[in-house]
Amino acid sequence: MKILVITDLYPIKDDEIYTPKTILNFVNEWEKAGHEVKIIKPNFILNSFLRKKPIYKSGIYGNVENINYWLPFLGKIQNKLKTPLKYDIALAHMPSGIIFANKLKLNFCAAVHNSDIEVLTNPIYSIYFKNELYKAYKNAKKIACRSFVLKDKFLKLYPEFSEKTFVAPSGVNTDIIKREWNPKDRIRVLTCGQFIDRKNIDKVIQACEFFPNIELTVIGSGKNEKELRKISSKPIFTGQIVHDEVIKKMRESDIFILPSVNETFGMVYLEAMAMGCITVCTKGDGVDGIIKDGENGFLTSTTVEEIKKTIENIINFNDKNGLLLNTYNTISEYTAPKTSLNYIKLTGI
Repeated sequence: MKILVITDLYPIKDDEIYTPKTILNFVNEWEKAGHEVKIIKPNFILNSFLRKKPIYKSGIYGNVENINYWLPFLGKIQNKLKTPLKYDIALAHMPSGIIFANKLKLNFCAAVHNSDIEVLTNPIYSIYFKNELYKAYKNAKKIACRSFVLKDKFLKLYPEFSEKTFVAPSGVNTDIIKREWNPKDRIRVLTCGQFIDRKNIDKVIQACEFFPNIELTVIGSGKNEKELRKISSKPIFTGQIVHDEVIKKMRESDIFILPSVNETFGMVYLEAMAMGCITVCTKGDGVDGIIKDGENGFLTSTTVEEIKKTIENIINFNDKNGLLLNTYNTISEYTAPKTSLNYIKLTGI
């Protein structure tokens, strides 16, 4: 099968640290399954500059065609396009990719990320992008929301699209381990992410201060690092470490907490679950819907007090091993091969 992916959320080079690998992971799985995949990366130069994203010249980079535009897809945009539009399935991700696919009058599936919800609800985008995005959703054959939370948010805005909307989550591409609750002298808590406000890592540090038997490890880097280190001298800060080392730290931890907000999905939660951590995410965000409170993990709000209560609930929970078994059974259904092939199946194109 020939799959065409249209998105600006795709790394051209391996060293793009802050470009999410979400769609790249899908592509890797589709290629492993024997499909031929081509990527068109429509790129607004001004947007890339403002968001400090890497900018590359227009051209072909392996199986990726990068096309730069100063203006948002005005005129005959296909004149710059070199990649043949021959495909069995076209998948458009992110607002620019979705609008681009619609402008080309393709038979496509539109994938909803958190960026789409921002465009649809922020008045600053109402002049052009919101209307163009709505027209694209209307013309799309299917709409794939990247999480259960995003599906709920999207259908509250546009319930008329409910019949063609489904959830296309990511899956873990690491081995899954089955573990029992067996802390030794201390309960090892892990949090991981960019040191920015919406990750709420400061709240995790403050909440863990109430528990003398907790050892907190903090993975990541970013603009808030100095402020985070000032909160307490107890946490172990590892800095930014490679993915394999993050997985190793998860395997060594008992609890993973990240009360982040405005997440499209949150692969880090699935990876923590796969490594046998009791995993905590934010209510109404990220992988809420995959994580079910008190069944295969825990949900929390973003206040210090609520995070503290959640930790207490975990410590006092009677059947931790039963919960970890549920976690194992859940994550076994969210492997990268299963979710990527299910994504293709549900498009029905």
